Amino acid sequence: MLDKSLFIGTGWKMNKTLAEGLEFSRALADAENSFHSSIRPFIVPPFTILREMASVLSGCRTRVGAQNMHWEDFGAWTGEISAPMIKDCGAQMVELGHFERRRSFNETDEIIGLKVANAVKSDLIPIICIGETALEFQSSKTKDVLHHQVSSALKLVDWKHQDCEILLAYEPGWAIGDSGTPATVEQVSSNIDTIKNVTNDLLKREIPCLYGGSVNAENCEQFAKCKNLDGLFIGRAAWDVQNFVRIIHLCQRLV
Repeated sequence: MLDKSLFIGTGWKMNKTLAEGLEFSRALADAENSFHSSIRPFIVPPFTILREMASVLSGCRTRVGAQNMHWEDFGAWTGEISAPMIKDCGAQMVELGHFERRRSFNETDEIIGLKVANAVKSDLIPIICIGETALEFQSSKTKDVLHHQVSSALKLVDWKHQDCEILLAYEPGWAIGDSGTPATVEQVSSNIDTIKNVTNDLLKREIPCLYGGSVNAENCEQFAKCKNLDGLFIGRAAWDVQNFVRIIHLCQRLV
């Protein structure tokens, strides 16, 4: 049995219409009574349906987050959204630094650090995605990459917000997507130790750390058993609400 809270969330990327999102959120709200009190569910839908989903899930345990945000609160940033806009939608979280944004939109560690600092200042819970590329993994650079990414993500935070809630999500680039291969439990556990050592050195406290990368109903329990892991951040395997609920039910058997 695991004596801890378990964060279990799903990010939808550029998927789902308003009708699909509402159907999912209503079904999830109905299923919440079957969740163990230690389960802390969250959903990260597209911005176009953020307000409506947050409304349906208001009063529920499930938190809702945006997939990205700018580091400024307002200004001439065409196409961007800000922390005040996310909060105005009723969301409580924001995903930052996803591998796809680093790879396809050239987001640097420095940019992600600016966004994290603004999220904390704005009382949003940042879900900070970190992880090495396939080449970095093959070159045995994983631990150095994780150390730099975590340090850069946190270094601009104003720690007068010492009690702020932050989540880290370890998502190696080679493990995500429809062609990804899940990391082994041993790899995940070792790299979570590296991440938590960095946060302990920087903040003198641990930050909850999740794993994401080809997680599904077949392997979720083996990852959830990792004593140093605080949850799972799931992709396409949880885009169907019944699958998402099933994964939660499987994992909560351990808590």
